[in-house]
Amino acid sequence: MLDDFLVRAALAGVGTAIAAGLLGCFVVWRRMAYFGDATAHAAVLGVALALGFGTSITLGVVIVALAMAVLIHGLSGQGAAIDTMLGVLSHGALALGLVAVTMIPGQRIDLDAYLFGDVLSVTRFDLAIIWGGSAVVAAVLWWHWSAMLTATLSSDLAYAAGINPRREQLVLTLLLAGVVAVAIKVVGALLITALLIIPAATARGFARTPERMALLSVGVGVLAALGGLRFALIFDTPVGPSVICMAAALFGLGTVGAKLRA
Repeated sequence: MLDDFLVRAALAGVGTAIAAGLLGCFVVWRRMAYFGDATAHAAVLGVALALGFGTSITLGVVIVALAMAVLIHGLSGQGAAIDTMLGVLSHGALALGLVAVTMIPGQRIDLDAYLFGDVLSVTRFDLAIIWGGSAVVAAVLWWHWSAMLTATLSSDLAYAAGINPRREQLVLTLLLAGVVAVAIKVVGALLITALLIIPAATARGFARTPERMALLSVGVGVLAALGGLRFALIFDTPVGPSVICMAAALFGLGTVGAKLRA
């Protein structure tokens, strides 16, 4: 069954949506969208370094994304200047990666596949990476759920409960880097943040508890992934952008539905 590239593409989309839907709730609650952009854009630099050193692209993306996550975490306590620094890191890493890729001799690179995703070319190894990464994200969030929620609500409340909010933020940032690594094949470096934010934002209007929001976010992400894949096959459009368009359409419908319920 896995020999069918459409089945592999669907499984890749679902696996990515699960991880992005769960983590996206914290990205929305903590307003970490810019953190996601910086980490995702650094993935292109990881691709360039992997090609330059002749190693696995997945490994290169993971290493650079984790390095960017640690750097972002170190800068997160620097006050208002963090927005400027994140902008410099995000676009600087993207530009450096794009330039570095073109300078690698003997390599013909399809940059669109890394910028906008190429889910139809997903291999069995890619599926193992995507579902393995999603399992890790789900397991860590399950283990740290209460601590992360408390730290998200209030740093003072977290300290009073014996929780280190900086540690929880570091865990979230590292998980964000992991999602970037597994999602680059599905929606690409430029659209990963949208897959994190839109399903969670859609679910927020219908959820009364954080747990329900997380489950609804996963559901919206899965529906967007499968719907976007179907749309792309029918109208011959790029899959990654189609997935995000489907997610945006679901957000629009959800917003209208929430207003009608009010």
